[in-house]
Amino acid sequence: MQSMWIEPILAVFFGYMLGAIPFGLLLTRLTGGGDLREIGSGNIGATNVLRTGNKAIAALTLLLDVGKGAVAVLIAVNFDKGLGVLAGMGAFLGHLYPVWLKFKGGKGVATLLGIVTALAPVLGIVFAVTWLSGLVILRYSSVSGMLACISVPITAVIVGLYSWIPMFIGFALLVIWKHRANIERLMAGEEPKVGAS
Repeated sequence: MQSMWIEPILAVFFGYMLGAIPFGLLLTRLTGGGDLREIGSGNIGATNVLRTGNKAIAALTLLLDVGKGAVAVLIAVNFDKGLGVLAGMGAFLGHLYPVWLKFKGGKGVATLLGIVTALAPVLGIVFAVTWLSGLVILRYSSVSGMLACISVPITAVIVGLYSWIPMFIGFALLVIWKHRANIERLMAGEEPKVGAS
């Protein structure tokens, strides 16, 4: 009876440890950019890496943050699709609350893109289109990221992935929660736009 819990626990743990790798922080340090937590918003994600002026490292951070979510799912689904979902949940929580950084992590947008794309590519396509469209039209990274995350449970309803909807709603709410400082700045008219000095 106890053995039936081993694989789910391992899937969550594996996903968490992969998701908890702070690529933005590590890459910025390795390239002489200092401690990313002391730059801009203090966030460890690609948008804040971009504020260091190193576009290549920002792009690499984005790819790696997307990749760790996708890899966690893709490895786990080789054993069972349910394990892929659990590994994705672990990766998402690991990125948001990494043990290495005293549970102060990123906002989860890029990692969630990787997770949903690996679980159901149509969700990833809608996510990416929403995210990029929001960036081009609104030029607020925070708003476009939140809209993209909100698109996931909506798309899941449309395509009939009903069993995953509660999880996707939870993910979207966590992303919004992690953006609460951005929301306050937006309301005050103080949120910087992408590309602004």
